[in-house]
Amino acid sequence: MAELDMKEEVKEETEETAAAPEKQKRSKDDILEIIIAIFLGVTALATAWASWIGSLHGGNMSTNYTRSNNLAADGNARWNEASQSLVQDMQVWNLISDYQVEILYGSDTGDTDKMNESAYKIKFICYDNLTEAMAEKIGYNFEFEAEDIINWVMNEPLATTSPFSDEDYVNSYYDDARAVIAESEAVLAEGQEDNKKGDTFNLVTVIYSVVLFMLGIVGTFRRLPNRVLITVVAIVGFLFATIYMFTIPFPTGFNFLSFFGG
Repeated sequence: MAELDMKEEVKEETEETAAAPEKQKRSKDDILEIIIAIFLGVTALATAWASWIGSLHGGNMSTNYTRSNNLAADGNARWNEASQSLVQDMQVWNLISDYQVEILYGSDTGDTDKMNESAYKIKFICYDNLTEAMAEKIGYNFEFEAEDIINWVMNEPLATTSPFSDEDYVNSYYDDARAVIAESEAVLAEGQEDNKKGDTFNLVTVIYSVVLFMLGIVGTFRRLPNRVLITVVAIVGFLFATIYMFTIPFPTGFNFLSFFGG
């Protein structure tokens, strides 16, 4: 009888010893499952966030491309307008120059009537067609009378010097157009930068998708070391994607509270 009791005690001790590793293994499995569940949820949220920010960059890209096209069209229109103004002013200058020659010739021949006639013609040509910028360039005053115009032609060196011989003055016609075209190019560069950032967020989303895939297949592995290895690789991928994502600037003008009326 005593021998039978001793055998039963040995059997119970053996069963308890075998149950201890199994309980420990189950405990590790439970911890691993909790970690996987947490990272599945966090990765899903991070994926949604990266997709949202990437779409905002895409929206900014489209907006900037549209603005750039509109500005480029406006700049080209202003360039054409400046060219037309330049041609028109050149024609005005040619008329003024013709009558200046008549004044100078009248001065040499003593024909004062011709000088006064030409001066009046210059006065009315300038009154209707001369721009303030060109008047300043040639030293002309819109208050001039015929006698003043004759003195201007005879004594003012700027009066008989073509303003279009000055390259800077000719270029000034296109300053406004150049400014608009430069703005168009700057906005286009912003759009290209938004496109680049949006593509980068898309890459982060792809990495998060791979992490989700790896976390999803962990359960198919039976051995605990294999499951731990896959989980660790997935977590490393998650951390890499997250750190990389936060090195990318947010979209221009981004304000999270603005989406809630803040």
